[in-house]
Amino acid sequence: MARETQRGLLGAGWKVLTARGIIGVIFGVVAIVWPASTALALTILWGFWALAEGLGISVEAARSELFSPAGRLGLTLLGLLGIIAAFFAIFSPHVTAKTVTWILGIWLIVRGVLEMTAVFGSRLRTSRWMLVPGAALSVLLGLFFVLNPGRAAVGIAVLLGTIALAWGLVYLAAGQMARRELAARTTGGVPNPQPEK
Repeated sequence: MARETQRGLLGAGWKVLTARGIIGVIFGVVAIVWPASTALALTILWGFWALAEGLGISVEAARSELFSPAGRLGLTLLGLLGIIAAFFAIFSPHVTAKTVTWILGIWLIVRGVLEMTAVFGSRLRTSRWMLVPGAALSVLLGLFFVLNPGRAAVGIAVLLGTIALAWGLVYLAAGQMARRELAARTTGGVPNPQPEK
């Protein structure tokens, strides 16, 4: 009974690994061959994330007592900027990658600066230094996007495509290894006999 369960899990495992590999390879090839379209799709997905974060930050600023008035104002501005940037990304798919990257870059810079302001305006002392690197990274990424607007969007799409392609190939190989292992267990570890000529 346990052996049958193990075979079933291994059988399902190689199929899942192979499916993940195929999806990864397809996404990778699409992102590399059509980076502008991929960048546009990723921009729209980012827009939904920015909308959710902007709304969450706005609610946090309105409800939290942990921040000074300046910190709450900074969080409110950050939330509003996130919502505005999200609407640009979601409802303006015709906007060029260069413009969308500029919007994203400016949003990241302002976000980093406002996060820094909110962190130092917070009454919490313990987690302050954990949040500073995130704010600094936002500023650095924002500068990268603003200084390389068109190339940044396409470059990110190609980079993500290359990573997805590599992982897809790894999953395909792992799926085939798991399939061979299942076949060996099914035959009791004895390779299939070759027919005599």
